Amino acid sequence: QVRLVESGGGLVQAGASLRLSCAASGGRTFNSYVMAWFRQAPGKEREFVAGITWSSGSTDYSDSVKGRFTISRDNAKNTVYLQMNSLKPEDTAVYYCRARTVVGALRYDYWGQGTQVTVSS
Repeated sequence: QVRLVESGGGLVQAGASLRLSCAASGGRTFNSYVMAWFRQAPGKEREFVAGITWSSGSTDYSDSVKGRFTISRDNAKNTVYLQMNSLKPEDTAVYYCRARTVVGALRYDYWGQGTQVTVSS
């Protein structure tokens, strides 16, 4: 069973930076996984923020964070990071880490518990 633990959230002012971490454990290897950050603001649906393929390191971003956020991974620590710069009040949300892998015809998704990010204006 894969376990994901997020950390690094907090309360910051607009324009500040935060780095979120997602520590993964429980898998034999994460090379077959695609890791992603999602966020959910109050009253809104959960939305994709950024993703990274563990094996190749290829990345993808939502338009709303492109150029401000950077996703990366540390293979030795089984940890994925989300560096968030130039934060805006609209970035306020609970941020979740997701690990996805496909085995044959089956897709497996694992989620962390979330970490709160609050950006004041």
